[in-house]
Amino acid sequence: MVRVTVSIGSNIERERHVRACLDALAETFGAPAVSRVFESEPVGFEDGRNFYNLVAVFDSDWGVGELQAWCKRLELANGRRKDSPKFSPRTLDIDLLTVGGLTGEHDGVALPRDEIRHHAFVLKPLAELLPEARHPLTGETYAALWSAFDPGGQRLWAVDFHWAGRRISRPD
Repeated sequence: MVRVTVSIGSNIERERHVRACLDALAETFGAPAVSRVFESEPVGFEDGRNFYNLVAVFDSDWGVGELQAWCKRLELANGRRKDSPKFSPRTLDIDLLTVGGLTGEHDGVALPRDEIRHHAFVLKPLAELLPEARHPLTGETYAALWSAFDPGGQRLWAVDFHWAGRRISRPD
């Protein structure tokens, strides 16, 4: 078993799709540990709908290809279209961030995901959830990476969010 981290995002019916993703993770892998849920302005998108973003962590003995295929199936089951442009609204976006300590390309997936070091909506929830865990390439803790991160124009803020009958997120 290895620890898997995924980023989850949605800017269409955000609450519904984030909950559906968390439910599917719990059903398949057991209840994941989750960060707070953050609302963020879209980065690179022309449609100005804000996103909900969070990070989840769970243990799995699946290979990278199996994990990636599961994520893509769940996205499609939640209305994501394969033919939609890269920077367009989405019901659900699930990205593998890390799979254990793997680095490099595995089953067509680059690990760790580069967005960890470039997007506040990935790094902040990851740093809050796993502050002492280390980035597989740099060896720096996620807390240290966040502390040194310059978010530039990337704004995000924690929101109130309930899942599975409990509050998992509250504003600062």
